[in-house]
Amino acid sequence: MTAQSHRPRIGVTRWEDVPGEAVDRYWARVTEAGGEVIDLNEEAVGQLATLAPTLDALMLTGGVDVDPARYGAPRHEKVRETAPERDAMELAYVEQALQRDLPVLAICRGHQLLNVAFGGSLVQHVEGGEHRADFRTEGYPSRWHAVRLDAGSRVAGAVGATSLEINSRHHQAVNADTLGAGLRVTGRADDSAGELVEAIESEQHRWVVGVQWHPERLEEQRPPFAPVMRGLFAAFIARAREP
Repeated sequence: MTAQSHRPRIGVTRWEDVPGEAVDRYWARVTEAGGEVIDLNEEAVGQLATLAPTLDALMLTGGVDVDPARYGAPRHEKVRETAPERDAMELAYVEQALQRDLPVLAICRGHQLLNVAFGGSLVQHVEGGEHRADFRTEGYPSRWHAVRLDAGSRVAGAVGATSLEINSRHHQAVNADTLGAGLRVTGRADDSAGELVEAIESEQHRWVVGVQWHPERLEEQRPPFAPVMRGLFAAFIARAREP
């Protein structure tokens, strides 16, 4: 099989259903970019030793809050549902991926969990509600705001821009004070809650990227968004094809 015809095996994590989210969006973006989806669900907990070595890359997806116990913090009153078993499963797969220097793309909750995997913590609740999905409107539409990306970063290179309007569907976050060791901030948003980290990259690995937004969503009301975001998935899968 040639390098061009090889469909790399992409482990895509999932667990619980979250209003307004859908795992098939993640799967569709991976498939479109040329990857083969390997479903890492609850059954993957017991398959780490046999399944992890077969993966070419790892994608961490959105979902419920990361348990503050994972980073040794007392639980904020606004922390909602958590899934400690999911945290443990994903962190185990992240550890294996980092040891093998596999490409990792971490999205929303995944971005937060990646930071925890590097020894960081989280802002457990972003006040004001301007970053959450609009749960009062049918379809749970995204909020939107600007993000600044560092020139020369992996994310900026993938999307071909250093300034974007991105969707926002979270209430926990990473900021400069909670950043994990070995990560650098490559995307930022300014708002009334202070500067929130929108993109992170590992300084120790060839392609480990976290983004706080949801690049997998088509966002039909904003047609320019999805074509730009496909560049991020293309870059991820291209790295997964490399030996």
